[in-house]
Amino acid sequence: MAGITGIGSGMDIDSMVKAISSAEKAPKESQLKRVEAKTTTQLTSLGQLKGAISNFQTALSTLNSPSSFLARKATSSDTAVLTATASQSAVAGSYKLEVEKLASNSKVALAAMPADDETKLNAGTLTINVGGTAALDVVVDSTNNTLAGVRDAINKAGASAGVSATIITDDQGSRLVLSSSKTGDGNDVTVSAVNADPAEANQSLTRLAYSGPAVAPDVGDVAKYPDGDLDTSYITDKAAYDARMADAGAGKTLAVAQSAKFTIDGLSVTRDSNSVDDVVSGISFELKKEGSSSLTITRDEAGVQGNVKKFVDAYNTLMTFINTETKVTTVNENDAPVTGALVGDSSVRSLINTIRSELVSPQGDGAIRALADMGITTKKDGTLEMDATKVGKAISSNFEGVAAYFTGDTGLANRLGARLKPYTDAGGILESRTGALQETIEKVDKQKEELTKRITALEERLYKQFNAMDAMVAQLTRTSDSLTQLFDSMPGFVTQKD
Repeated sequence: MAGITGIGSGMDIDSMVKAISSAEKAPKESQLKRVEAKTTTQLTSLGQLKGAISNFQTALSTLNSPSSFLARKATSSDTAVLTATASQSAVAGSYKLEVEKLASNSKVALAAMPADDETKLNAGTLTINVGGTAALDVVVDSTNNTLAGVRDAINKAGASAGVSATIITDDQGSRLVLSSSKTGDGNDVTVSAVNADPAEANQSLTRLAYSGPAVAPDVGDVAKYPDGDLDTSYITDKAAYDARMADAGAGKTLAVAQSAKFTIDGLSVTRDSNSVDDVVSGISFELKKEGSSSLTITRDEAGVQGNVKKFVDAYNTLMTFINTETKVTTVNENDAPVTGALVGDSSVRSLINTIRSELVSPQGDGAIRALADMGITTKKDGTLEMDATKVGKAISSNFEGVAAYFTGDTGLANRLGARLKPYTDAGGILESRTGALQETIEKVDKQKEELTKRITALEERLYKQFNAMDAMVAQLTRTSDSLTQLFDSMPGFVTQKD
């Protein structure tokens, strides 16, 4: 019925109904908006508070971890030669290392083939060996009987075996170049090949066979025979060696697999990898290049100081947020003060009192009984101020005392963590507060729906009443007009003109 204008009365019924319904709706609607806005702001603030507490708990957990104070730091005098890491079990001390040789992998170039993408290979099987052990069998057939096809087959199947292949074209032709990821003496790549059909007219697969670098025969073998007679096998071996060395297109060793060799305090060590963790208990070495380096293992005092700073920073973040959300700011004498979202919240007041009581509570009977004993003091706004120099000195001079103050069942970190736990646990204080606020939001939503229904019903009733009135006015107007016309037409009521 909205939009109807009084025909009989001439009144704007639609505007009148809207004005009355708006006047009825405005106070309640305004109240619900204020409650909703305040509750939503409180919900947001409680979520941020929970996040700040969680970050503080993480800093406490790190600080309370034994690994924070048992950690060891490994320092290399030349990180270009080697780097190292030390676990908690490493013993403080120093070592002198001399890297003589780095571990490396094997790389070979197989015999050259005509540099033509159309060059076909005989069908058969290539067996790639690493260190004398078969690492990969590649079946060559009509689907992959080119160098590119074999390369792709090797790369597809060779990932798990640590074997890869590329093609390099040099002055002699195109070559399959094979690399192994396995390092250490004896882990060289060799290749054996079998033609499925020796009579096949394509390039023989056996040309890709490679048994390793050619080794010159020992000429001393001649002396083993009386009267200067030469050993027949020597002649054969020498001829084969000379023929192989004369073949520029033959397979070649590009890199020989070798083990890492180094000394530690004069003791020789050989390992297959440049990553070594079984020489000194608790220390892992990463060899980088040949050379000398001194290694020092110490307590990680810098790491401990860093964890203490994280604790202070997380605490200050938490307290700064609480101060902001519980602050009342006076604007001027005429305007109402600006209040934080959590002003008057009992759970927040309880949290602040709980944390502060633990911070000021002295612990033990040693030199470090409170934060102030190591250079951490409380400012007027409740945040902490850390004197890095004093904290560093306390850690260096009384490492065990600082560790005892923060760690253990009675340490500050554990005590604070226990106090914070009821606030962040499932079903805890903050979750209960959040749940209550969520219920308030739901109630507001329900009241909004009820208000909308009530106003809609009011508008319908008003439209009915005003329209009924309008119809009555229209009827009365029509009756009045009829009577006027009737009276005008009666004798004696008509004015005679001269």
